[in-house]
Amino acid sequence: MIHFPQLIGRTVLAGLTTAGRLSIFTVVALIHCVRPPFYPRLILRQMIEIGYYSLPVVGLTAIFTGMVLALQSHTGFSRFEAEAAIPNVVVISITRELGPVLAALMVAGRVGAAMAAEIGTMRVTEQIDALTTLSTNPMKYLVAPRLIAALVMLPCLVLVADIIGVLGGYLVSTYKLGLNPGNYLRNTWEFLEPIDVTSGLVKAAVFGFIVALLGCYNGYYSKGGAQGVGAATTSAVVGASILILASDYIVTELFFSR
Repeated sequence: MIHFPQLIGRTVLAGLTTAGRLSIFTVVALIHCVRPPFYPRLILRQMIEIGYYSLPVVGLTAIFTGMVLALQSHTGFSRFEAEAAIPNVVVISITRELGPVLAALMVAGRVGAAMAAEIGTMRVTEQIDALTTLSTNPMKYLVAPRLIAALVMLPCLVLVADIIGVLGGYLVSTYKLGLNPGNYLRNTWEFLEPIDVTSGLVKAAVFGFIVALLGCYNGYYSKGGAQGVGAATTSAVVGASILILASDYIVTELFFSR
C-alpha cells in the first residue's frame, strides 16, 4: 500500500519535470529562431528534407483520403437523395481537418523520427558536446533551422494536400459515381470560404512547429546509447501525434467557436 502512493508521486514529479524542461527548451529554441546569426544553408537543407521529400507520402495520403471521403459521403447522402452535397463535404473536410491533420501525422512519422534519431545519435556520440567545445551553439545550429523549416514547409505541404485531396474526391465522384464534372467544380468553388483554407494553414504551421520541436527535444535529451536513441524516436512520434490531435481541437475552437 505504501508503494502505490510513491509510484503516483514519482509519476507526477516526472511528468512535471518533463513539462518544465520542454517549456524551457521551447522558449530557448524560439529565441534562437529570431536572434541572429542565422544559417540559411542549413534552413534550406531542412526545408528540402521536410517539404520536398515528404511530398510523395503526403500526396498519396491526401488523394486516397479524398477518394474514400467521396465514396463514404455518397453512401450516406444517397439515402436522402442529397448527392449534390458530396463536393461540399469533401472540400470542407479536406481543407479544415483531414488535410492538415493527416499531413502532419505523416510528417511526424517520417521527419520527426528522423530528427530525433539524428540529434539523438549526435548526443550519445558526443558530437553535440563537440559543437559546444567549438563555440557553436547546438540550439542555434541544430534546433532553430529545423523549427523554421517545419514552420514554413508544413503549410506548403498542406496546401498541396488540399488540392490533391479535392482532386481525389473529384475523380471518384465524376468517373465512378456519375456526378456532373461542371456541377461538382462549381459547388466546390461556391461552398469553399477563405476561412476554411486559412484555418487549415494555421493548423499546419502549428503542427509543423510541434513535429520539429518534439523531434529535436527528444533527440537532444536522449541518453543510453542505441537503445536511448530508439526510445527518443518513439517518444518523438507518439508525443507529436498526441499534441497534434490536441492542438487541432484548440485551433478549431479558436477559429469556429461561437
